[in-house]
Amino acid sequence: MTEFSLDILLKAIKLARSTYYYHLKQLDKPDKDQELKAEVQLIFIEHKGNYGYRRIHLELRNRGYLVNQKRVQRLMKVLNLQAKMRQKRKYSSRKGDVGKKADNLIQRQFEGSKTMEKCYTDVTEFAIPNSTQKLYLSPVLDGFNSEIIAYNLSTSPNLAQVKTMLEQSFTEKHYENTILHSDQGWQYQHDAYHRFLESKGIQASMSRKGNSQDNGMMESFFGILKSEKFYGYEKSFQSLKQLEQAIVDYIDYYNNKRIKVKLKGLSPVQYRLGSVQSDAMRFLNLRFLPQSLLVFNTVNKIHNSLI
Repeated sequence: MTEFSLDILLKAIKLARSTYYYHLKQLDKPDKDQELKAEVQLIFIEHKGNYGYRRIHLELRNRGYLVNQKRVQRLMKVLNLQAKMRQKRKYSSRKGDVGKKADNLIQRQFEGSKTMEKCYTDVTEFAIPNSTQKLYLSPVLDGFNSEIIAYNLSTSPNLAQVKTMLEQSFTEKHYENTILHSDQGWQYQHDAYHRFLESKGIQASMSRKGNSQDNGMMESFFGILKSEKFYGYEKSFQSLKQLEQAIVDYIDYYNNKRIKVKLKGLSPVQYRLGSVQSDAMRFLNLRFLPQSLLVFNTVNKIHNSLI
């Protein structure tokens, strides 16, 4: 291209010659974000497009990259990486007032200050084109760290499923100050459900009628699970058995690997284990600190007497 024709083009697009040469020079420079872009893409692929810029930023921090959130957001736009949008489809097991109900003890104060303080349960369904049957998931979630404590998968959302789920979740003989919150589904109104909770010292709590957000933590988990592992993949499951294994694998991933922003970039299990470790250190400090001070004071007195 001659200088004359370049001048005509620059004039036509109203671009200064200095600006043109500046951008031309930038093309020759190495991409300073090349390594970071590669890591962002790797994290995005590893988590199957389910991580947005907030969680990718936290995962980068976990991997030793010191980068701010806005930069990650900008790089994701450059790379055209966008997390999946969560869909909502609600299954309800409510059949009216068929048994015993309980007051709403949670009042949307979802998070527990310790493990097994506030727990949540519900049932959700999965239907795929390659099966005439449906699959039902009944889990218990801990409000302390959003961990799935236990769960049961069944082709029938019956009382036996809920009973199995309860027995797997609450294995101790007795619990102090533990609440199990649910909606007003018929299973949770059943006398057998309430007898089990009473035998363990667990308080039953229920959402108000027609207020699914009263059980917001459970609703959130179902939304995450289905948007990341089910919606859009229904036709890929050749059988309920295959779907069941996919849910089992996902819950393991969710508990152990999938980081959460509110858990400071840790997975539910990592957060729980870190909390246990912190509690142990506080206990040791409280137990041995007075003894350490006594030893220090004794040594100090001996030292002072010698000088």
